Amino acid sequence: MDLKQSSKFANLTLLLALIGLAAIGIIVFGAKLGLWEPIVGFGYARQTINPIGYAISALALACLIYLFTRSNRTGKGKALFALVVGLGILTPTIMTTMRAPVRLPAIHDITTNTDAPPEFVVLTDSRPGARNTLAYGGQEIASQQKQAYPDILTIQSELAPADAFTKAVDIGQDMGWEIVDEDSVAMRYEASATTPFFAFIDDVVVVVTPNEDGSYIDLRSVSRIGRGDRGMNAERIREFIAAFIS
Repeated sequence: MDLKQSSKFANLTLLLALIGLAAIGIIVFGAKLGLWEPIVGFGYARQTINPIGYAISALALACLIYLFTRSNRTGKGKALFALVVGLGILTPTIMTTMRAPVRLPAIHDITTNTDAPPEFVVLTDSRPGARNTLAYGGQEIASQQKQAYPDILTIQSELAPADAFTKAVDIGQDMGWEIVDEDSVAMRYEASATTPFFAFIDDVVVVVTPNEDGSYIDLRSVSRIGRGDRGMNAERIREFIAAFIS
């Protein structure tokens, strides 16, 4: 094969890598584009992302080997770039394989107060796309949460209740939550948080309670769909806590 034909192989490899990358982008962000529900995109991702990554990596490697065996440097940069794309797509799988597995409970309702979880008032089980109830699962869920996330506890603040509530609202907004109800008298608000990938929607309620030394701040985050949440609700609450106490 001559120089021109070798370049065509590299061009094809690069083109397919870019098409694969674009396809993954559509799968990951398709729900935000209104193409399908989040769970559909997540299902597509589980079925296709790794095969796409393996295919691109194998094709790029074959292209590189072919070009090197022909002592022809034309197109090697394109093939190498395609290989980087393929390995980049496979990075989450590679990292998961290298790390010790983290076993998270199959729960999707996390709160700072498992004894008296904040209740939703405005958001109900009829919220759009919801398959999970907002009724708390009781002691079984509480026990699993305490074992998996022992650090998630009520925030104790020296701020006056009104100031604590204002700060809690500001943090929710900074985190990109859509506040659907805010009651400054009862010092509680409800919001919806959308995950950056696949656009899963989780619902959050935040309640501020006065005490002798300042305020208690409790929150609860619940997924609309899915038995487990892969730790997303816990991470959201941890991020809120870190922002509040900083």
